[in-house]
Amino acid sequence: MISRRRFVPGIMRAAIRLRSVLRRPRFVRGPRIEHPFDAPIVRVGDLTLRPHRLTAADAEAWFELQSNPDVVRYLPWKLRTREQSLQHLRDRTRHTRLWQAGDFLALAIEREGRMIGDVSAHLRTVSPDDRVVEVGWLISPDESGHGYATRAAETLIDYAFEVIRATRVIAVIHPRNARSRALAQRLGFVRMVSGGDLTEFVLTAAQRHELAAHPVEQIRHVA
Repeated sequence: MISRRRFVPGIMRAAIRLRSVLRRPRFVRGPRIEHPFDAPIVRVGDLTLRPHRLTAADAEAWFELQSNPDVVRYLPWKLRTREQSLQHLRDRTRHTRLWQAGDFLALAIEREGRMIGDVSAHLRTVSPDDRVVEVGWLISPDESGHGYATRAAETLIDYAFEVIRATRVIAVIHPRNARSRALAQRLGFVRMVSGGDLTEFVLTAAQRHELAAHPVEQIRHVA
């Protein structure tokens, strides 16, 4: 287990300070939406979606995910050591606001007090007429098969459409990631672009409203 008082090595602290100095101020980072949206805390049945925390419990759960080959196989992540995983979690705790193009928001999926996965939203474009949010999800293999990823992803998609007012939500998935492709299709995404190691799935606001109006037909179609 990770100690509750984990100190970052000096060289890493220096790198963090340098990165914060070099981070571009918001006023030079391009267009923004009407007002910022801060990370919500959402309860969906026995799940809670909430910002990541730099605690011993979150650090241990995050390391278990990041050191599991089955979790990172189709992600642009490498297997991380405890130290690397802790730094990655530290970075994730800062991703709590969507305001400008390129902003990224990450939420832990918590069940019964323990983090079991993660969902994320990446604000790609900000124009009200073409506002695009890219979503992502991951779940612990030990917790798969119970619909947790589906509920968490669906909640984030609703947030993207209803709160951020996205016109399109996209998901970029490795073509061999059968579970994620199946989940995207259950959620109503349509495959649009395939190239190299990635496939883009798209869900429009109109499609989402249609699915909400005809849930039975959607379930039958997926089956």
